[in-house]
Amino acid sequence: MENGANVDIRADIPLLEEVIYLDAASTTPTPKPVVEAMCDYFYKYNSNTGRGAYRMAVKATKEFEGARSRISKFIGCSPTEVIFTKNTTEAINLVANGLDFKKGDSIIVPNIEHHSNFIPWLNLKKKGVELKVIKADEYGIVDPADVESAVDANTKLITTTHVSNAIGSVQPVNDIGKIADENDVLYLIDAAQSAGHMKLDVKETYADFVSFPGHKGLLGPIGTGFLYCSNESVDKLEPMNYGGGTVLDVSEGEFSLEDVPARFEGGTQNIAGFIGLGVAVDYIKRIGMDKIENHSKKLTAQLFQEINDIENTIVYGSPENIYGIVAFNIDGVNAHDVAKILDELKNICVRSGHHCAIPAIRHIGAFELGGTVRASVHYYNTKEEIEIFGETLREISKFFGD
Repeated sequence: MENGANVDIRADIPLLEEVIYLDAASTTPTPKPVVEAMCDYFYKYNSNTGRGAYRMAVKATKEFEGARSRISKFIGCSPTEVIFTKNTTEAINLVANGLDFKKGDSIIVPNIEHHSNFIPWLNLKKKGVELKVIKADEYGIVDPADVESAVDANTKLITTTHVSNAIGSVQPVNDIGKIADENDVLYLIDAAQSAGHMKLDVKETYADFVSFPGHKGLLGPIGTGFLYCSNESVDKLEPMNYGGGTVLDVSEGEFSLEDVPARFEGGTQNIAGFIGLGVAVDYIKRIGMDKIENHSKKLTAQLFQEINDIENTIVYGSPENIYGIVAFNIDGVNAHDVAKILDELKNICVRSGHHCAIPAIRHIGAFELGGTVRASVHYYNTKEEIEIFGETLREISKFFGD
């Protein structure tokens, strides 16, 4: 496997010596340089950020805000457009609860979303907001024409995932963004399965908001995420977490808020985690997004073929469209049983079940089967691992087939 300059990713992730890890869509293992940066914080300058005048506090603030700058450059925006959150879910909920939705407003959302990009909008029905659900095709791909047809005078927001976490289908986010832009409608992208896996310049998507995880494709720590919020849209968003660090001045009768993004980041943040995330972004950049993307495309195609070649398997999605994720079932075998056996036989880690995307699982006809088995890859995976996975799956399939 070809690696980027000064990066030996498998050596940097010790647990890969023990397992074949095919669950990047859930979380990715954290490389040593990221862990070391976090330890450096704890060992050498463990203090809070903000107004501390002593040297350790100044150092912590500098490193924390430096991470924000690294992230902003990586996704193509200014540092003030990056709001730190603890995960993608919190970032989406900040938008869902921070925008002034009113009775009669409508939101357009596909039926293949992760629950985190579906339930917050569904919850707004309590306010009288209408949810227009767009059905993807049989391969889990959304047609922009269907989105455009659903837009009317009451449409306030369009949202879509970039890559489906349940199917792996890649959505035409730029085309949908143009529709939102032309109709003066807000637009949010869930980039949980694309960030760190493929190039993503937020300005090219026409998005007002993009939600990101730190612990998936970006190889950062668990408990980190962030929201891209465009400078043009930030005044439409209200903070959801008032208190320490969010206010400029307070009297007994009123308060004024800090500038963006501080007004959205109340309380002490995951300082070590975000410092680690900044290092993770640099790590990804050293490898090179072109190399990551090309490698993942090859492994996804190999993974699909390995599974599809087994007679009694059902593979979901189109091989021409899926990226990084392949979902499947063995006919007549519970998905959880397949995942357990893969682990027991060859230490192969895959995910099984509904993947927090029940509408998507229903859409592909796998709900009655208990969901699917999902294998997902990143740059640290090898073609040899995919071959071992395929051989093991054949053994399982043959056993149950007999």
